[in-house]
Amino acid sequence: QVQLAESGGGLVQAGGSLRLSCAASGRTFSTYSMGWFRQAPGKEREFVSSINWSGGSTYYADSVKGRFTISRGNAKNTVYLQMNSLKPEDTAVYYCAAAAPVPRGSYYVRDSWDYWGQGTQVTVSS
Repeated sequence: QVQLAESGGGLVQAGGSLRLSCAASGRTFSTYSMGWFRQAPGKEREFVSSINWSGGSTYYADSVKGRFTISRGNAKNTVYLQMNSLKPEDTAVYYCAAAAPVPRGSYYVRDSWDYWGQGTQVTVSS
């Protein structure tokens, strides 16, 4: 069992940056794959990015590739999402997800992940 808590969301102007953090409980964090999803009002929750247990493999949605960077600090039980060049369409609630050792199905599918945080709001103004 792992508990996840996101932080770092807020209001930013288009072109700005934010860094989201997801702190995980438990001593086995380093064995988990971690992911970020987001959900805009009236839309389905969609995949943003994921990272494997070692940090050696990362994946990104096409919509954020080149602008967002996922990383993890296993010593701090934390995964990060650095978001640059933010656009109004990035506005959403961002959720952290975990699966051990890997998602049960495709990494970009919501139901493949086992644990979820409560989410943090990101609002990008134009």
